[in-house]
Amino acid sequence: MASSEVLSALSTLESTSTPQTDKAPGYHELLNEIVSSSTPSQLSPNLIAYLNSILKDTLGIVASRPLLASFVDSLKSVPRADVKIEVGQHALATLHPRVVSYEEQDALIREILADAYEEQEDYIDSAKVLQGIQLDSSQRSISDDTKVKIWIRIVRLYLEVDDTTGAESYLNRAKNLLYKVEDQEVKLMFALSQARILDARRKFLDASQVYHNFSLSSVLAEEERIKALSAAIVCSVLAPAGPQRARSLARLYKDERAQQVEEFGILEKMFLDRLLSPTEVNKFAANLSPHQLAITADGSTVLAKAVIEHNLLGASRLYNNIGVEQLGTLLGLDKEKAEEYAARMIEQGRLVGRIDQIDGLIFFDSGEATGEKTNAGQANPVAGRELRKWDSNVQGLTEEVERCTTLLQNHFPEFVAANLIH
Repeated sequence: MASSEVLSALSTLESTSTPQTDKAPGYHELLNEIVSSSTPSQLSPNLIAYLNSILKDTLGIVASRPLLASFVDSLKSVPRADVKIEVGQHALATLHPRVVSYEEQDALIREILADAYEEQEDYIDSAKVLQGIQLDSSQRSISDDTKVKIWIRIVRLYLEVDDTTGAESYLNRAKNLLYKVEDQEVKLMFALSQARILDARRKFLDASQVYHNFSLSSVLAEEERIKALSAAIVCSVLAPAGPQRARSLARLYKDERAQQVEEFGILEKMFLDRLLSPTEVNKFAANLSPHQLAITADGSTVLAKAVIEHNLLGASRLYNNIGVEQLGTLLGLDKEKAEEYAARMIEQGRLVGRIDQIDGLIFFDSGEATGEKTNAGQANPVAGRELRKWDSNVQGLTEEVERCTTLLQNHFPEFVAANLIH
């Protein structure tokens, strides 16, 4: 309950005997006294009593609006989050029946309340209180920048608790107005939020591209750019093996800054199609987020699946063919599981080869996978292994001929001029 001094002062100000001209200065003076002199236990009740007084019908909307604006400024300056939450909740409940008359103050109180909730790491309540702000009001003009800023903040709050469904809903709203926004910081926050949602939904290739683009922004500090590049590499590593991931890895590997990040070692091995050891995988896994270590439908983690597919692709670069049982040993799987992985990748066009189930062998072709399904689930190789060898031999022969011709021109120019057929 409010202190007797505050209740007495409010009673005097509410009295009909007090002139209207004296009420506004009196309320301002009392508000300053409440904020500066109230004990910690009395601060919330005193502010609530003050709010109830200025919102009474006897004072009128015209007089109460500036008083409420001063009250909002004072509430914002209160250092304690619990006081802001208690008073803010009461203020919103009191304003609710007549919010049309106090939309601007209602919005400001909601932002103060959201800050307090966020300070206490109550991200869901912070997001919900921001959702109550009237952004399509006819009573006040709200810029597109302001709308997008609020929506992006709601997105980021939902992402703090890994609620991608709620986050994506407000990200889509922001997307529709993003082309009107001029604030570069808002655009960057949109890109980062989009990348985090794609990452959480395991659309790792798309997330990697957005993170990489984000890391190239000159507006960001160098430390933030390196963090974004690191996130791009992690997402690319976790993506399903195949031609699309190969292009993503190549783009990141060629980035001169890649050597500065901790994940460069695994990036280099994946780009060069080298097999990964369990030690390297465990070291990489230590820095992953919980959703990146989630269990998939087949009982393996996202990382384990990505590593198995990568090592299978790496094995295809080392061997013309391999027994299913030997492949399982190489991948750390039983032979049935190894064959299942190989069959799925061949079917999806991410691996070029064929399986001989009778002899228990997998034959790898040297063509590049297209990433597209074809008849019988087998991708068409660009060229057979023998044809590739033939092409290589022809290229080597022509290069030797060219080298000999150059040497003759350097050492015996007269002979070349007399005998070389053009």
